[in-house]
Amino acid sequence: MNPVIEISRVTKRFGSHTALSDVSLTVPTGTVFALLGENGAGKTTTIKLLLGLEEADCGSLRVLGLDCRREAEEIRRRVGYVPEQPALYDWMTASEIGWFTAGFYPEPYEQEYRKLLERFRVPLGRKISQMSKGMRAKVSLSLSLAHQPELLILDEPTSGLDTLVRREFLESMVDIAAAGRTVLLSSHQIGEVERVADIVAIVREGELLVVESLDTLKCQIRELTITMSGSRPPELPCDTLSRRQRGRQWQFLVRTLQNTDFDDLSKQPEVVAVETRTPSLEEIFVAYMQSDKREGSNVEEESRNYDPAEVQP
Repeated sequence: MNPVIEISRVTKRFGSHTALSDVSLTVPTGTVFALLGENGAGKTTTIKLLLGLEEADCGSLRVLGLDCRREAEEIRRRVGYVPEQPALYDWMTASEIGWFTAGFYPEPYEQEYRKLLERFRVPLGRKISQMSKGMRAKVSLSLSLAHQPELLILDEPTSGLDTLVRREFLESMVDIAAAGRTVLLSSHQIGEVERVADIVAIVREGELLVVESLDTLKCQIRELTITMSGSRPPELPCDTLSRRQRGRQWQFLVRTLQNTDFDDLSKQPEVVAVETRTPSLEEIFVAYMQSDKREGSNVEEESRNYDPAEVQP
């Protein structure tokens, strides 16, 4: 199947500030694709470019096979979008805002919208102004899903929400992907992303550091804790994302594209003990954020060459 999103060599500047620099990635159908980065990394800019709300300075973007510059209106009609701060008419009730929005979509939009409100336990007669932030978020998600979009784009959807509401959002993402549709999730809630994402992209200051299936990242990245008898660091047979030293103990986050036998490290002179474990996505994210570009360059090139066909929805 053709990718739902295709971004090729995209650069976007705002004055002297480069928001995105030569970014390329693809998003396969039926996946939860997570876009991770700190505030100002370029996540929201990427979303605006995909929706045709901004234009790239160079490069190309396509969503559902449509050009984001020339066919933006059709893209927005076919895509569901939940911004971090949804713009809702406070004076309307949940029922009224669904009736109003249904005028922009074919039937049975309003019927599907009411089903979603019932699922999320949102009272039809309550005004938006009288709703909690979590309930407003449920209304926004219901509005974006009622036309059964092929692609749902979420920009920090769980920011500031309580635990139960966040869980409902996460369950919805999994259900959508299971139905063969696609979710693009921009978030800094790394722990939540780890629970639902199929593919992870990490951006830092407008540059794409890694695009990889989460399973592959977890299989290939290891934390090594190596105790030495001397002060010299051990020699490692793989790329190093991060390292730190505490006395004679060294801790590394490493990436290997093969099944490396780390037991061989214990045969090196001065190596006393070697311990390995699988790091969390948050630890992987921090390592990429803190690694300098020279150290991460080889890993970056290797990690971009993943095969979308290997990602199972």
